[in-house]
Amino acid sequence: MSYEQFAYLYDELMQDAPYDEWVRFVKEKLVQYQVSGKDLLDLACGTGELSVRFAKEGFSVTGVDLSADMLAVAQAKAQEEGLQIPFFEQDMANLEGHEEFDIIGIFCDSLNYLQSDEDVIHTFKSSYNHLKDGGIFFFDVHSLYKISDVFINQSFTLAEEHLSYIWNSFAGDSPNSVEHELSFFVLDEKSGQYNRFDELHYQRTYPVQQYSEWLEQAGFELLEISADFKNQEPQEQSERIFFISRKKPSL
Repeated sequence: MSYEQFAYLYDELMQDAPYDEWVRFVKEKLVQYQVSGKDLLDLACGTGELSVRFAKEGFSVTGVDLSADMLAVAQAKAQEEGLQIPFFEQDMANLEGHEEFDIIGIFCDSLNYLQSDEDVIHTFKSSYNHLKDGGIFFFDVHSLYKISDVFINQSFTLAEEHLSYIWNSFAGDSPNSVEHELSFFVLDEKSGQYNRFDELHYQRTYPVQQYSEWLEQAGFELLEISADFKNQEPQEQSERIFFISRKKPSL
């Protein structure tokens, strides 16, 4: 998928995302699990919105993303805030060249963009290898319910004067996957005309038990599974599932 143009609209499209809730959630859980270190790796950091927010909360943040355009936005955002955040263009399933961290997070359902079992497994192993002993690994994913009942065969639209989109979602080829077809219409203020560009985004999720097994196989101790920013177990219609695990020392 391409993020060349989408990257520069992403923050506007995501302006209602509960970023403060992610920060609050992580901070509360670090206290709960007695993690005092502040070195945080933000995997699939996108435009760096959470990277910047964590840095402003006193964390020493490193951001990684596969999209150079997303990272360009993230770097500009950090510089505007006067923050020194190193950003790296890398695949989260194949990290290399980094020190170990106290905390690793894959937020905003970014893990769902991985297209195969192997990609998820490699990401868990790569995250394990880049955590200090006792370090904490956070990630959140779309639930099976959200993929099948909220997204598949649904259409979403936005009509603003300067930006509109048509978003259609269809079942993907793999189990529990969805393809999002998006057409954007962006006003060119100089010409007064709208430019159109199209995006195809693929997401896939797995049962809670499958994620749990892969985490344990990677060497993690699974600490907690919850849903929708609440301290409760996932329910049948929960939409966002949170996993918190700890790196067990290698023998």
